[in-house]
Amino acid sequence: MNMFCKNRRMNKMIKEFLIGSHVAMKAPKMFLGSAEEAKNDEETVFMVYTGAPQNSRRKPLDELKIPEGKQYMEENGLLEVVVHAPYIINLANTKKPESFEFAVQFLQKEIERAGAMGATQIVLHPGAHVGAGVKAGIQQLIKGLNLVIKPEQTVQIAIETMAGKGTEIGTTFEQIAEIIEGVKLKDKVSVCFDTCHTYDAGYDVKNDFDGVMQEFDNVIGLDRLKVIHLNDDKNPMGSHKDRHANIGFGTIGFEALDKIAHYEKLQDVPKIMETPAIKIDDKVKIDPHKYEVEMFREQKFNPDLIKDIENGIIK
Repeated sequence: MNMFCKNRRMNKMIKEFLIGSHVAMKAPKMFLGSAEEAKNDEETVFMVYTGAPQNSRRKPLDELKIPEGKQYMEENGLLEVVVHAPYIINLANTKKPESFEFAVQFLQKEIERAGAMGATQIVLHPGAHVGAGVKAGIQQLIKGLNLVIKPEQTVQIAIETMAGKGTEIGTTFEQIAEIIEGVKLKDKVSVCFDTCHTYDAGYDVKNDFDGVMQEFDNVIGLDRLKVIHLNDDKNPMGSHKDRHANIGFGTIGFEALDKIAHYEKLQDVPKIMETPAIKIDDKVKIDPHKYEVEMFREQKFNPDLIKDIENGIIK
């Protein structure tokens, strides 16, 4: 065997580092532009909304440049795209029947759009019970998921772990396990583990991630964990605030997040950052994801990252 073939075979045996961020999707390039942004940030996976998360306006699929985006992904080593469902979907709402019906119909359409993009996961906030109580909210969510999910869909709904802000549900592993147990087509449901949210909910991902993963496995099953939102936290553990910080500049810290990013049992799970842009002035904000990806690849924290970006040392 010549050296070229030997090296190529060895490269195939090396697992890709599945790291990326939530990127934009906007006209005119749409999905193609999303893939280009991910490539520019040296990512191997990325996440998108199919439209604005605060409203239901959506462009037709044939205007999203999906074939061009898929081809670009194939040619540039982008291995996976994750879709995030919009915040306006609240399947846990028992107070407004019209809101529940809208959520069911809109999520079904979002699943179709995610499938067209080639995504296997659509991340869903489990919603809020808006005063009806956790039990009622969970049962309403289960009812909604059973209406939404179809046997033929190829996309799994990844229930996201939540911080416990307001009347959110999905703040404990037991709540998420109860949701999954109530879904008839369980193979269509997975979990998105958000480090900031889970820390805010009271799980010590900073000092005992092994223990948290063991608890997750015992209650839900590690095989259900299909997406990680890799975020630092602006608040202490158990604060129920949900405020993301840049990698290494929050209360979780780089060392703990780097361990999660490279955790052997999760090497096949895409890690997606949703960290805030660095504000230069009222008009200019700079996306830090390229540099955060670099820190994780090198496993080395740059404590001057934000200052370097603000001062134009890196752009």
